[in-house]
Amino acid sequence: MRSLTLLLTLLLTTPTLAQPATTPPNIIFIFSDDHAAHAISAYGSTRNTTPNIDRLAAEGMLMRNFFCGNAICAPSRATLLTGLHSHANGQRTNQQTFDGSQITFPKRLQQAGYHTALIGKWHLKSDPTGFDHYEILPGQGQYYNPDYIHHTQGRHRERGFVTDLTTDKAINWLDNTRDADRPFLLMVHYKAPHRNWQPGPNELALFPDPIAEPDTLEDNHQGRSGVQSLQEMTIANDLWYGFDLALDHPDDTSQYTYQQTVARMSPDQRHAYEATFAQDNADFLKAQPNMTPSEVLRWKYQRYITNYLRVVAGVDRNIGRLLDHLDNTNLTNNTLIIYSSDQGFFLGEKGWFDKRWMYEESLRMPFIARWPGHIPPNTTSNALAQNIDIAPTLLDAANAPIPTHMHGRSILPILRGDQPDSPRDAIYYHFTASEAWHKVPAHYGVRTATHKLIYFYDHNAWELYDLALDPDERNSVYNDPAYADIQTNLTHRLQDLRTHYSDNTGKPLPTD
Repeated sequence: MRSLTLLLTLLLTTPTLAQPATTPPNIIFIFSDDHAAHAISAYGSTRNTTPNIDRLAAEGMLMRNFFCGNAICAPSRATLLTGLHSHANGQRTNQQTFDGSQITFPKRLQQAGYHTALIGKWHLKSDPTGFDHYEILPGQGQYYNPDYIHHTQGRHRERGFVTDLTTDKAINWLDNTRDADRPFLLMVHYKAPHRNWQPGPNELALFPDPIAEPDTLEDNHQGRSGVQSLQEMTIANDLWYGFDLALDHPDDTSQYTYQQTVARMSPDQRHAYEATFAQDNADFLKAQPNMTPSEVLRWKYQRYITNYLRVVAGVDRNIGRLLDHLDNTNLTNNTLIIYSSDQGFFLGEKGWFDKRWMYEESLRMPFIARWPGHIPPNTTSNALAQNIDIAPTLLDAANAPIPTHMHGRSILPILRGDQPDSPRDAIYYHFTASEAWHKVPAHYGVRTATHKLIYFYDHNAWELYDLALDPDERNSVYNDPAYADIQTNLTHRLQDLRTHYSDNTGKPLPTD
């Protein structure tokens, strides 16, 4: 009798995960723009806290080694949709127009009976396909009083702040438009924290104290191949006073003036915005003639990082609104919700802002998934995954067929806490927009759990990093005799990946 009682007690108190769902889940995919994982407290940030994103991590799984295949906005979005690397889906840079006729996971979910919607940033030039409803920002979109393009009503302008408005529209779709008799896919794509980092009214007063600087803020880029000198993305020299730093500077010669950045604001919005920076701007303009270059750099860094973290806080607050709404409408339990961003971002590391490089700050994407009863709560995974895996994973969760041509593979077993049949041992990266915006040279490479090999093929320059000993990637060990075997093996692995994905773009690997 005691044994039976003990057995019943264990059955009632031990949490269990459901078997593969027989009822397809609702899917909410939240995608921000340029949100670095190291600006999320669940990933260890000490510069800011993100309680609502952290809530998702506490109630689901956080993936620590999730990477993009091409760290730039439009290519990453095309990869998300197609499950293909950039060379295969045709979106190698921001300049191409996305081919919406190709197979995408929203189209496949439509075919499987899902009601599909996209709200927020699109940034792929062509009209969205695979969505029953869309309301998107034209181009990059605006932070204040943005325009939206509705799938039937066309373009219109709305008063308010873009992150709040996008959330309002997502909640409205959930309440008033979606078909309650079908599972749904809702893609909520925030503009923030993309450049030019204009905080909304609710976040203007945040972060009044100085933010810690990264150790490499004044990096001289020694110990690497030398291609770093080509870039134009330094906080010291390449941020624009008016556009990026909310300062109407008399010597600003950038293509976007300060007046252009505030032109869309209403008088009350502009007053609150400018009052936030007025005293600090006046103090800086008075002191700047006597400041050293290092002091100017540090002022720019503080203005940049403060506003970046403020717009991140706006995203986090709005994620909280969405999560609360799901709770209040009994949608939480059968909804798979994912938070991610199109790539990472430099927050002063190596002296930079922006992305594009295969270095960890821009290569790594945040990826957090919650699905009650199917993804164990408060778990992490160190498995290697990347954005080609998102489309097959969502199709797998929906019990929909995964097209065999997709480069990615479902990571649903990993999210469930199981071991995949063939875990990925390396990820492939290829940035092709060579020395265009920000002058970052084209390169491709391979990253394993412990090492990274990068080939800057227009300059025949190589870099090899031991990520365990040098996580900040300060010293390339390429041609170091101690790494000869690793270098040879990674070179072969890189060629294997280029062959596996049929990537013939860019210059081939040297054969000698």
